[in-house]
Amino acid sequence: MSNQILRHTESDVHQNFSIVIDINFKESNILGEGGFGCVCKASLDDNLVVAIKRLNCECQYAEREYENEVELLSEIQHPNVISLLGCGSHEDSRFIIYELMQNGSLETQLHGPSHGSALTWHMRMKIALDTARGLKYLHEHCYPAVIHRDLKSSNILLDANFNAKLSDFGLAIIDGSQNKNNIKLSGTLGYVAPEYLLDGKLTDKSDVYAFGVVLLELLLGRKPVEKLSSSQCQSIVTWAMPQLTDRSKLPNIVDNVIKNTMDPKHLFQVAAVAVLCVQPEPCYRPLIADVLHSLIPLVPVELGGTLRVSQVTHQPPNSS
Repeated sequence: MSNQILRHTESDVHQNFSIVIDINFKESNILGEGGFGCVCKASLDDNLVVAIKRLNCECQYAEREYENEVELLSEIQHPNVISLLGCGSHEDSRFIIYELMQNGSLETQLHGPSHGSALTWHMRMKIALDTARGLKYLHEHCYPAVIHRDLKSSNILLDANFNAKLSDFGLAIIDGSQNKNNIKLSGTLGYVAPEYLLDGKLTDKSDVYAFGVVLLELLLGRKPVEKLSSSQCQSIVTWAMPQLTDRSKLPNIVDNVIKNTMDPKHLFQVAAVAVLCVQPEPCYRPLIADVLHSLIPLVPVELGGTLRVSQVTHQPPNSS
């Protein structure tokens, strides 16, 4: 098997790459699956444990996403963006090697078997803050700016210490390079901003909308879209919006795992940020930098914010 590694950073990954491909793409090692392939856990010769994405590139869209992701991640380095360690190809398959994120995705943590039990209020705010920092880097520190275009809880990965990193840049684009003719409408139901869905308009505010949906997931513990019947679904935005702005109703819709564990003022502030982020009109949504500044005071110092937890008195959990 012949494989060409295009880039590697922390490890000489190409020594045993073909063996990794042969033996590690088995069900017990699979971390997740997507539209064009899967991600699996693998060990390299120097005992470096990594995640490898295998893409089936028989169609042009998969090939384009592979090339796009490799090109972007080769240029991007930030603590809240997944690190690219290497990439390669064999026949119709393409492989991307990333650092391993031990706690999986935010989606799995929130909506998987544990139902968010490992995520305290402060940990959820830290994850939101980390995500906002990653987006701010893409929007304001990359030149030209990068629009992620597929921000969602399954693309926010968590390391051993629950530090959050943005992943899956296959659909990401350089701001200003898109128009209705050369960009295929893509995204995930529940996270796609209305203006993009309706007329293909795509800006950094599209990512802000998706961030708002993720913030609602963290706050409410609900999926972005829930099935009401065989023919009807409801988005978390539609369901939550009337209650998010009602201080008497808001505490009742918070995820039971974190209910009554936060300062009520902080709860109302996070809800207000989420409401702004998911506004139908992009001009009313804040910049991600403004979101970031709103979240920093809500996160304890030891988790990357400015909050002194010793100064906060929490209400005991509601036993009723």
